[in-house]
Amino acid sequence: MTAPVSAAYLHCEQVTRTQARNFSYGIRLLPPGKREALSAVYAFARRVDDIGDGTLPVTGKLAALAQARASVSALTAAGIAAAGDDMVLVALADAADRYPIPLGAFGELIDGCEADVRGASYKTFDDLEHYCRCVAGSIGRLSLGVFGSRDPAAAPQLADSLGIGLQLTNILRDIREDLGNERVYLPAEDLDRFGATLRPGQTDGLAGAPELAEVIRFEARRALDWYRAGMRLLPLLDRRSAACTGAMAGIYLRLLRQIAAAPEAALGQRQSLSTTSKLMVAVRALAGIGERVPNEAAGGES
Repeated sequence: MTAPVSAAYLHCEQVTRTQARNFSYGIRLLPPGKREALSAVYAFARRVDDIGDGTLPVTGKLAALAQARASVSALTAAGIAAAGDDMVLVALADAADRYPIPLGAFGELIDGCEADVRGASYKTFDDLEHYCRCVAGSIGRLSLGVFGSRDPAAAPQLADSLGIGLQLTNILRDIREDLGNERVYLPAEDLDRFGATLRPGQTDGLAGAPELAEVIRFEARRALDWYRAGMRLLPLLDRRSAACTGAMAGIYLRLLRQIAAAPEAALGQRQSLSTTSKLMVAVRALAGIGERVPNEAAGGES
């Protein structure tokens, strides 16, 4: 039996409000139909993330990710009939029927989560860029299916670039937490460049490592380049979709600036913005006053 669509959307909106709080500030700015659809996209993405970050053994996580991949393939082939009583899948199937959401992009997200589960590390930034495109660029392209755009040829690449900037911010925010989970995302070539070291499981001595602080500043400047490219997406969107995207990106851009200004603090504890600051970004985005990305090119290439 298929769960009622209205109840399915309410469930996905609740998931988004409680488990994707930074993104929820932007999603709330959308009109009802798009808000429901994007909530369905984020609820399924959260399900995939939770599998990768959960407590199952590696074999269990990989099996669960394979099942998630199969469920998306079934929706693509059969639509809502394949969703059963799974409320997230019901909402996602209905959203994909109403909007041209490229459900296949979830396969890239799952690829990235499988890399996490297998303990992948990254030798070069090109390697990390591919991972970021999988786990975040994919979400940008899925979101674009809900938003629509004035330039369907250019918009997907810009959404991809913005996703990379957001994911690099996540990586810099979560260094300490990721190390505790045996994960190192910073490219080995960048760590070597500044004489810094990171070991999976390491949590002590991070805040007192000036070399690592320099790596964070370097990666933050690099992330700004991706924001600078990705923000060119906003003029291609309708007003409410641009406000949604601007709010999401603006919150992460403020967070990135906070981390870059005090990398030692970021290494000591996970950084966040206040609720007031997030609301201010969202209100400014709705008014068409987005966060500004500095114009200078990324440094650190000497």
